[in-house]
Amino acid sequence: MIDIKHRSVLALIALLLLPASLLAQNLETFEENVTEFTLDNGLHFIIIERPVAPVASFVTFVDVGGVDEPVGNTGIAHIFEHMAFKGTHEIGTTNWEEESSLIEQVDDAYKAWLEEKYSSDPDEEKLDELWKAFTTLQEQSKEYVVGNEFTQIIEQNGGTGLNAFTSADATAYFYSLPQNRAELWFSLESDRFLNPVFREFYVEKDVIFEERRMRTDSSPVGRLVEEFLSVAFSAHPYGRPVIGWPSDIETTTIEDTREFYDTYYAPSNLSIAIAGDVDPDRMRDLAETYFGRMSAGEPAPDLMTQEIDQRGERRFIIEEESQPFFLSGYRGVSQEHPDYAALQLVGSIISSGRTSRLYQRLVEEEQLAIAVQAFNGFPGTKYPGLFLTLAVPNQGVALEDVEDAINEEFEKVKNGDITQEELDRALTNARANQVRSLNSNAGLALGFAQAQAQQGDWRSVFTSLDDLQQVTLEDLQRVAQTYFVEKNRTVGMIKNTSADEVAEASNE
Repeated sequence: MIDIKHRSVLALIALLLLPASLLAQNLETFEENVTEFTLDNGLHFIIIERPVAPVASFVTFVDVGGVDEPVGNTGIAHIFEHMAFKGTHEIGTTNWEEESSLIEQVDDAYKAWLEEKYSSDPDEEKLDELWKAFTTLQEQSKEYVVGNEFTQIIEQNGGTGLNAFTSADATAYFYSLPQNRAELWFSLESDRFLNPVFREFYVEKDVIFEERRMRTDSSPVGRLVEEFLSVAFSAHPYGRPVIGWPSDIETTTIEDTREFYDTYYAPSNLSIAIAGDVDPDRMRDLAETYFGRMSAGEPAPDLMTQEIDQRGERRFIIEEESQPFFLSGYRGVSQEHPDYAALQLVGSIISSGRTSRLYQRLVEEEQLAIAVQAFNGFPGTKYPGLFLTLAVPNQGVALEDVEDAINEEFEKVKNGDITQEELDRALTNARANQVRSLNSNAGLALGFAQAQAQQGDWRSVFTSLDDLQQVTLEDLQRVAQTYFVEKNRTVGMIKNTSADEVAEASNE
């Protein structure tokens, strides 16, 4: 007798062996178990019935990311993401009326300090006075705060996986709860976006500064990627860091963040997906009751800025006492472009796994690198991004040798060197990745919500596989010849410089 675990394995193997035509039947199966509706205010819901266990995963996906931030407020999307965990008018406070008044005073005091600091001739004595006034008010506001109460309520009710992320393209909030706690999610989630609070705002900005120090300022790869994007993009906001420039993080105020929320958190800019053992009719009733309270507001504005044509290869070198790194990127296309699928497959063929071309040559055979990875769609896919290659050279190997080997492999693709066997293996891997992503409530909810928000239909989770299946060897060669050209490339490196060389260079 085959137990459940072994049946699951067999089902997975069977699905991987399915031809593309049968994957459409998989979509039909999902369509039978998906209910979707849009509230009068424009908020779209996707309910996925999956009664395998009495739990459900909830995802609120907001079609706003780093690309949408106003000039001077980079990092503000991430700042608001942090604020969404600070509670509501009733949760996280002992007296909202008193606390809210102090929050406004704190923001006014900070703005006064900023105005003096960034004036043409700041008065240091006045700055000290203004800062003391700000910190005094901030300490007073803390007296009303019940720390982490929002999170504690969720955890006390069996919630797991409470988290969020902000990317260049989007912001998402998610966690899971027992099925019989679904109404709790509707109550909490609607309230934190209906009545956002900016509790501990400046305390949380210190946390964000620390995140930036860890991920960027103290990380060689973080520094390289930040510099790389700023060089690769001249006009498009993909060139700006999602975490934010330090001065922008410092100067962003509660008033700025509230205005950002009002602009981009309109219900029509949100997609919510719920996957698990839930009743769609009950979910609709709860959605109307709780989220129907949100006013429609104005639709979020579209990003109009387009990147200018690149006039030639761009290069830069960071010299520091660090592990060397090599990074290159070719201008690509958005996920809506017909060539996107072919570029995805090129990335998989040359870089995915130990059998890939780059790994075999650079790591296994010639031992030029200890790691190498190439992938399409960085830093996002909503707009034309980059086809990126990152390599970590082996000890004593020149970065130029690593670059030469990588370029030679790209030339092979341009010359039509990819085989049908490699293409078939990449397609099998793509189907396997889809199976894995749809194997949990959380994966289903996040995948469907993202597809709905960014591509207008959750079904694109499946139809994207159809797009991949249509790619031919000729398509792979064509996109390589079209996009992998020197004029279209940005190259960045970190070259290791000893402490003595750094000191000598600074004295010149």
